[in-house]
Amino acid sequence: MANSNSSPLYERLEHKNTMHKVMEFIILFLLLSLLVYRLLSFSNHGFAWLVAFLCELWFTLYWVITISNKWSFVEYKTYPDRLLQRMAEHELPPVDMFVTTADSELEPPIITINTVLSLLAVDYPTEKLACYVSDDGCSPLTFYSLVEASKFAKLWVPFCKKYNVQVRAPFRYFNNDAIPSSNNSGEFKQEWKTMKDEYMQLTRKIEDAVGKSIPFDLSEDFSLFSNIERNNHPSIIKVVLDKENGHSNGLPHLVYISREKRPRHSHHSKAGAMNVLTRVSGLMTNAPFMLNVDCDMFANNPSVVLHAMCILLGSNENQNEVAFAQFPQIFYDGLKDDPFGNEMTVIWKYMGHGIQGIQGIFYAGTGCFHRRQVIYGLSPNNVKFGQRNLEKADGKLGNQELLKTFGNSKELIKSAADALRGETKCPSMLLKSIEAAAHQVASCEYEYGTNWGRKVGWMYGSTTEDILTGLSIHNRGWKSIYCTPDRPAFLGCTPAGGPASMTQQKRWATGLLEVLLSKNCPIFGTLFAHLQFRQCLAYLWIFTWGLRSLPETCYAALPAYSIITNAHIFPKAQELAYYIPIALFVTTNIYNVSLYIQSGLSIRAWWNNQKMGRITTMSAWLFGVFGIVLKLSGISETVFEVTKKDQSSSTEKGTEAGRFTFDKSPMFVPPTTVLLLHLTALASALFGLQPPAHDGLGSGRLEVAGSVCLVLCLWPFLKGLFGSGKYGIPLSTILKSAGLTLMFCILCRS
Repeated sequence: MANSNSSPLYERLEHKNTMHKVMEFIILFLLLSLLVYRLLSFSNHGFAWLVAFLCELWFTLYWVITISNKWSFVEYKTYPDRLLQRMAEHELPPVDMFVTTADSELEPPIITINTVLSLLAVDYPTEKLACYVSDDGCSPLTFYSLVEASKFAKLWVPFCKKYNVQVRAPFRYFNNDAIPSSNNSGEFKQEWKTMKDEYMQLTRKIEDAVGKSIPFDLSEDFSLFSNIERNNHPSIIKVVLDKENGHSNGLPHLVYISREKRPRHSHHSKAGAMNVLTRVSGLMTNAPFMLNVDCDMFANNPSVVLHAMCILLGSNENQNEVAFAQFPQIFYDGLKDDPFGNEMTVIWKYMGHGIQGIQGIFYAGTGCFHRRQVIYGLSPNNVKFGQRNLEKADGKLGNQELLKTFGNSKELIKSAADALRGETKCPSMLLKSIEAAAHQVASCEYEYGTNWGRKVGWMYGSTTEDILTGLSIHNRGWKSIYCTPDRPAFLGCTPAGGPASMTQQKRWATGLLEVLLSKNCPIFGTLFAHLQFRQCLAYLWIFTWGLRSLPETCYAALPAYSIITNAHIFPKAQELAYYIPIALFVTTNIYNVSLYIQSGLSIRAWWNNQKMGRITTMSAWLFGVFGIVLKLSGISETVFEVTKKDQSSSTEKGTEAGRFTFDKSPMFVPPTTVLLLHLTALASALFGLQPPAHDGLGSGRLEVAGSVCLVLCLWPFLKGLFGSGKYGIPLSTILKSAGLTLMFCILCRS
């Protein structure tokens, strides 16, 4: 027992990755060589040469940041069994679990309740857990589904724990009709069949409600949803499951929350919903740790809470330095070879573990365990000298300061003070005073004149509230840890098709640029706060995703410009520098392919991600930049767009699931234009329609090869030119792109 108590709850493993570093420096050397060649050849070339130089300068700087991000590859291995040996179950800290949903059509309730059921069934003392569901769509359908799911949970949770079921989201567990072979007892088979029948009955009830084949009974609890509008309603807070402490066979608390919304009040999208969850949970359970997940990210590892506690309770140093434990975003039933580039497996593996070695991984907005003290604005300086400093820090906050920070709820101020001191004191959530206070802190006017969204809670000012909140935490000097257990902790669903993927990417690009061009820019965090320099570079790497669209789109147009005007932008065959771009192309692709193969992915997956990388850059990210320009110009505001969730498996989606789909969104105009531009350029070269070269050295093989590569990258759009329905590019988009292509050709020739 002494050995188990002294054994660490986690291990920090460092990986050298020497071969990767060698290849990264070879690529950097080739990029610098190309820049030197351009500088030495400036006098003999014109504007296109300058554009190429500026684009390649951007690529070089970005690659330097990428090397920095990947340099310190660190992995953490956790040991939940040691935690259970070290601490009795009643000594484990409470955890509040937050699930957010915003639209019952784009995020079907059947997905949300599966996430909730998986959380209610995790391997952790039930009296230590509470689950809060935020419904920003104020949907009676979501509430109805949650109530029905709570009845099923009374059967499901004991069943999972009795038979140690590993997959605790019912829709995944009952994915096929075969009874699991892990247990052959007659009792298990009978209970399994009963449980599946109960779940099928639950899904039918919800499907019937969605199809409106049964009316809602608008009496009792459901009467609150009568005559309400989605964006104009009072707060609705309902305790769906409540239990007395000490009942070992009980269920965790389950609470439904729909915050108050009124016209002309800013609701701050998901960040506002998270802050309401934080305040209401602070009144009701006030757990020192909080987990937040999106409605589609179910708990796939029953021990996920124990894994997180290994990190957050691992040592005194961790408790003084580590603010949150982030788990990777992994997806179930993804399409083969990731045709839409949504899964970002390689980025999570190499960038995630690399940034982990600096100050810590970014907060990804889901699958993350937070310390409540940190969310309440605490800094490492307040805790590193122990409990006495916590009390002194709390004592320094006068009544006026507490009111300004947390608002005018006496109950919330008391619970926040308890949380900051590391105490968990909460009355019964059914008390009338707590119920009234919960409605007060969920009102749309509560935050006015407070520090919510500025110094405490989830930060406002961006549609990517997750990255901004994580940045504010790192600015205070906190660290974070990327936790990757062997069995994925959470699994979610990816956007299906082109429009859904582009909508998500556009929202990310817009939100990231909002942070970069604001007072929250990470450069200020390094200069005036506690953000480490290399961590600042890591944030700049992700915040400039949208800006990448400008040099990449310009560079993509250069080969076509070169062919149309019969001018070269790459070294000629008789020059020694001719081999620099060839070596750069070959080395970079060998390096990238090796990363995919070492991550267990195929070469086809690498190609799909390369292809989608170019498409996303020229469409969603470019329009993210346009959105920021319009915002800064005062013409329009950015909008939080919910991504449609799809629960169906890859086999259910059919053979056409991997095909790119289109709609009339203007985001598809730039890639279509670039494609038509390169087809025009290749046609002019093929049929000898180029003008005479000015210096006798016209476009050559490298320009043609570059143009062919762009056409291959835009292959889904080439197929879309001849497709029909949702698989075809709309005629209006083709006409707009054709007009832009014609204008470009005329300008080139003039």
